Amino acid sequence: MEFSDSLKKYEDFQRVYRKRKSYANKYLIMYVLRQDTQKNRIGISVSKKVGNSVVRHRITRLIRESYRLNESKFDRGMDIVVVARPAVNGKSYAEVESAMLHLGRLHSILSGDVESISAKSPTAQRF
Repeated sequence: MEFSDSLKKYEDFQRVYRKRKSYANKYLIMYVLRQDTQKNRIGISVSKKVGNSVVRHRITRLIRESYRLNESKFDRGMDIVVVARPAVNGKSYAEVESAMLHLGRLHSILSGDVESISAKSPTAQRF
C-alpha cells in the first residue's frame, strides 16, 4: 500500500474507537479518525463470530485488497478501522469492495471520481 500503513497496536485501535465517527452497512463497520499525517493507517478486525480462521483470513484479505486497489481514492491523513460483520461471510470481492466504497462515501473521505455504487448496495446506518 503506497499511501498507507497498518494499525497494529491495541492503543491505536482504542483511540479510533473512542474518538470515532462511524458508519455501518450490512457487511462492514468503518471508524474514521482524522490525523495530521500524510499517510492513512488502516486496521482490520474480524471476530470469531464471522467464522473459523480460514474464513476470517479470507475476509481480511478481501478488505485489505479492496482498500489497496482504491487507496488513491481515499483522502489522506486518517486512521481507519474496518470491522467485518458476520454477514460478510461468503461474499465476493465485488460485494466487499462495494461495501468499502459505500462507507467511504458516507464518511466523505473519498476524493476524485468514484464509480457509482449500484442500487443493490447495503443500506447504511449511522451510529
